[in-house]
Amino acid sequence: MSSTPASSDSRHPMVAVVALCFGGLSAALTQTMVIPIQSELPELLRTSGSNAGWVITATLLAAAVSMPVAGRLADLYGKQRVLVVNSALLVVGSVVVALTSSLLPVLVGRALQGFAMGFIPVGISLMREFTPPHITGTAIAAMSATLGVGGAIGLPLAAWIADCHDWHLMFWVSAGLALLVMLSTIVLVPHIHDAQPGRFDVVGALGLAVGLVTFLVGVSKGNDWGWGSGRTWGAIVGGLLSLVAWGAYELRQEDPLVDLRTTARPQILLTNVAAVAIGFGMMAQSIVVPQLLELPSAIGYGLGQSILEAGLWMAPAGLMMMVFAPVSSTLMRRTGARRGSRSDGGTR
Repeated sequence: MSSTPASSDSRHPMVAVVALCFGGLSAALTQTMVIPIQSELPELLRTSGSNAGWVITATLLAAAVSMPVAGRLADLYGKQRVLVVNSALLVVGSVVVALTSSLLPVLVGRALQGFAMGFIPVGISLMREFTPPHITGTAIAAMSATLGVGGAIGLPLAAWIADCHDWHLMFWVSAGLALLVMLSTIVLVPHIHDAQPGRFDVVGALGLAVGLVTFLVGVSKGNDWGWGSGRTWGAIVGGLLSLVAWGAYELRQEDPLVDLRTTARPQILLTNVAAVAIGFGMMAQSIVVPQLLELPSAIGYGLGQSILEAGLWMAPAGLMMMVFAPVSSTLMRRTGARRGSRSDGGTR
């Protein structure tokens, strides 16, 4: 099916690109905004440290599930519609957390915020449809960089709010940004008729969620339950078996949530493995480094920084992603996305 813009916005693609990048930045900001206060979450939510850790884990887990789900829904119902839904989820999730100080509602709100992360891959896909070829690479690089830029802004902003105001204000700010994202997506992003026939793999989506949640429950509760506990290993092994069963189910579907055969191709598989490794390192740094910065120097390895100072120390890494976005675009345009690729731009 051809993709024909239904709006004159496509004549000004950079306006839509800016709107989408703002949405990606806002979604990414919510992923890191609780990191400066993670050591205080057990006291703020009146719960244990391991339970409080799920305030971060729930968002990451929901984001992992939302990526393929959002992509498939975008194929079936249109990318712009899915972007609006994602931004609405971000609004609702932010408001839910802003209105409570109890663990369970906070986890629900944070999970909804995580589901909004589908905005970034769907936005990147939509950019390919309305941007002229000479700016597509730059637009995609900028959208990808919002993951780091959002964190760069989110860490010091959240730290400043936590230092000077009530921590709930962070989520009211997030809700306000999300509302602006939703409105700008409705008004500025082209309404392209790109829906395709097919069906949504409900069982596949549930299977992926069950497998990931069960596995991560076992890993996160290992210290509380004990690493020799049957509950710990039951959850870990059960989660892995669920994911294996999910993979077998997906391979038998004509319209799977995730095309595992395509994913298993060496070019895609190795790219994904590299992306997971880099993402793991970046997220681990975002979680661990602020804790080391904020721990008291008297213990021998802490640096005794305030919450705001820790946030500012973390900001340059994300800002460099913004600076190098156009550099990445230029490299992709001149040498290809993979260094050393053939002149035809890919591998058959």
